[in-house]
Amino acid sequence: MLTKKLDIIDADRCVGCLSCVFACARRYGEGGYDRSAIAVRSVAGVEKGFVVIVCRACTDPPCAKVCPTNALVAKKGGGVFLNPNKCIGCGFCRNACPIGAVMWDEAANKPIICVQCGYCVDFCPHDVIGIVERQTEGV
Repeated sequence: MLTKKLDIIDADRCVGCLSCVFACARRYGEGGYDRSAIAVRSVAGVEKGFVVIVCRACTDPPCAKVCPTNALVAKKGGGVFLNPNKCIGCGFCRNACPIGAVMWDEAANKPIICVQCGYCVDFCPHDVIGIVERQTEGV
């Protein structure tokens, strides 16, 4: 099955403008970046570049495996769905993600999960991120 997912196309192009982060947060109609599912961090100052952290839409997501209430459920083709009504805010999912791509809503005490919508892609002026197709097995 061919699926689409958000991916980092060229991290070296990132200038740390945070446009993708702000765009993601705007999905919820909010300003700022507190509710973004993407993070951009400086490696060691502007001259060293930036790290862009986005959900890799794992086909066997560790965040869903450790969820004690099944609030996170693996999607066919990769990534997860979050049912916030089932989430108890234990944070196991955040700790389980090997790349730190489970962001956290401190006010709601729940994870912020990338839904792979690609809304952020159009706001990246340097084509750092994009939607790519991938072949997944067993779907």
